[in-house]
Amino acid sequence: MTARKVIGIGETILDILFKNDQPTAAVPGGSVFNGIISLGRMGVNVDFISETGNDRVGETILRFMRGNGVITEHVNVFPEGKSPVSLAFLNEQNDAEYLFYKDYPSQRLDVEFPEINRDDVVMFGSYFALNPVLRGKVVEFLDYARERGALLYYDVNFRSTHRNDAIKLTSTIIENLEYADIVRGSIDDFRNLYGYVEIEKIYKEKIAFYCPHFICTQGGENVFLRSAALGKEYPVKPIEAVSTVGAGDNFNAGVVFGLLKYRVRRDDLNELSETDWDNLIRCGMDFAADACQHIGNSVSEEFAAAYKA
Repeated sequence: MTARKVIGIGETILDILFKNDQPTAAVPGGSVFNGIISLGRMGVNVDFISETGNDRVGETILRFMRGNGVITEHVNVFPEGKSPVSLAFLNEQNDAEYLFYKDYPSQRLDVEFPEINRDDVVMFGSYFALNPVLRGKVVEFLDYARERGALLYYDVNFRSTHRNDAIKLTSTIIENLEYADIVRGSIDDFRNLYGYVEIEKIYKEKIAFYCPHFICTQGGENVFLRSAALGKEYPVKPIEAVSTVGAGDNFNAGVVFGLLKYRVRRDDLNELSETDWDNLIRCGMDFAADACQHIGNSVSEEFAAAYKA
């Protein structure tokens, strides 16, 4: 039997991190990208559909991907425009505020899709999965992944910068929820999207009809799990965070790693026991905790080596 793959689709960006208004690090990133890099470090067979510029930043990102075991043949290198850059300003709690600099060409995401087999895992989310410019290609890919029997993991990742577009994007978000087998979002995502933070209400009114398997994270507070048969909260162990950049992205990577480790397939999701979900959530929390304890957007190579041992 062929080993299961993880295929991500999302943006690439170079994150320049600032502390006390001084740059401290420059790290390739992107919401799905960060999790894909972590899974590559874990030895998972990973592929990434994306785009970057034909410039030094783009070369840095591609080299970083290859160095972490990520296949890059489905990354569109566009000849015009520039690779995007973000400035991430860390506050006293080491949470980040972002400024984005982007110069994309008119032709976007001109790539062939990788081969997908049944029960491979597809990771998608953030504004990349809502952007009207990219939506046609994203839907084409999600349709292809669904036809091939993949398990689709959707990270809502709805930033405050898009709050004023929430109503306009509602129908696209619902489409993504319908594609998804598992939905994960943070309490901030849902505050930005729906204007309230009552998790049970969010699940029952906004999520459950489209996708019964729902995880809500709250930074250092409890993780909420809701499924058709189970509702549970998981306490998060307090840590001394160095940076929270990529925490949610790596929670996603941990859950996906758990799906592979514990051999959870798409048809198994409705039958998962409480212990099964405990295992998946624990992996998510482990990945997120490690990502917060160093400057970088993914789990450390040391964590990966120890965790997969």
